[in-house]
Amino acid sequence: MNLKSGLFQADKDRNRIYYDEENAHKILSSSLYELLPRIMTKPIVIVCIGTDRSTGDSLGPIVGTTIKKQLSHFNVFGTLKDPVHAVNLEDTIQKIKNEFNNPFIIAIDACLGKIKSVGYIQVGKGPIKPGAGVNKVLPAVGNMHITGIVNVSGFMEYFVLQNTRLHLVMDMANIIAEGIIETEKSYLHKRNSLKANWMDKMDNTF
Repeated sequence: MNLKSGLFQADKDRNRIYYDEENAHKILSSSLYELLPRIMTKPIVIVCIGTDRSTGDSLGPIVGTTIKKQLSHFNVFGTLKDPVHAVNLEDTIQKIKNEFNNPFIIAIDACLGKIKSVGYIQVGKGPIKPGAGVNKVLPAVGNMHITGIVNVSGFMEYFVLQNTRLHLVMDMANIIAEGIIETEKSYLHKRNSLKANWMDKMDNTF
């Protein structure tokens, strides 16, 4: 969990989507798709950060559990069963580096923010720094990030996270998961189209 998004980028580089607005998952999917690498052979790895021991901090693992069952191309780390959190984050990053050649990493995490921002999902370029909201020193993660503002920052962050409404976290997690699933479909469709066009050109050449 990080205190708030925006630690590494300006507002103009972020898209904000309210979880309850119409077609929120489609808006999120469009924002996510625009930030994915144009080199479509690059491995896509999604790191869902958080723990099921804290309601507010369970956003990432809930997303990870949902999408891991449905994605065929994007690789997922961090579920309710096998969470990625403060204790194993560095080892997980190292494992990803060992397993994938120059991957594009999407980091997902819950965060705290201003009261008027609660319920917003933010998609942006660059990494997030997990643990910033609870004074933990952890490595920055991600070529891009998705953060969900689940509650209010400013004081007693552990207590706030523990007392965050599960209903809000679940609703936000579902929107993020639906958006990612739709993004993968669009990404694979584009990749397959490019591959088909390339094969047609090769056939015409010979």
